[in-house]
Amino acid sequence: MVEDPLATADCLQITREVGFDHLLMGGKPYTTSCPLSFQADSVKTARDVTRSTLRDWGLHDLSDDAALVVSELVTNAIRYAMYARGRRGIELLLMRVAPHVLLAVADPSDEVPRPKEPDFISENGRGLYIVETYSQCWGWDPLASGGKAVWALFRADAP
Repeated sequence: MVEDPLATADCLQITREVGFDHLLMGGKPYTTSCPLSFQADSVKTARDVTRSTLRDWGLHDLSDDAALVVSELVTNAIRYAMYARGRRGIELLLMRVAPHVLLAVADPSDEVPRPKEPDFISENGRGLYIVETYSQCWGWDPLASGGKAVWALFRADAP
């Protein structure tokens, strides 16, 4: 995660301007959204959509890091929002906000994502650490209809 307070302020400003409730309705330029189910194969679907979208936007160099982060965000949504799923499913959102790419995963849980101290021996607990390490910054926003969007921002220098 970027330690520069001005960069963090820029990240927060971008996410506030985007308005996740509005974006989840779809149909915006340079925006891709994909509904996902509460199943393990949704992680692969999210990675595939992310790589394909970034390739279409000419940002192939960003695809591996972005796919890794999306995998972690979707895995967390499946794991932690499963019991709140009566409201709606999971939604992947990718948006090009030059010179950035915003990746977000919306889920029906109101539970705030909390990073854990990474345990490098365990299979669990490293997700948000990975998101923080590979993205410029990350955060979450509550949705008006309930639930939240957990997002990560990447700097994307176009070719």
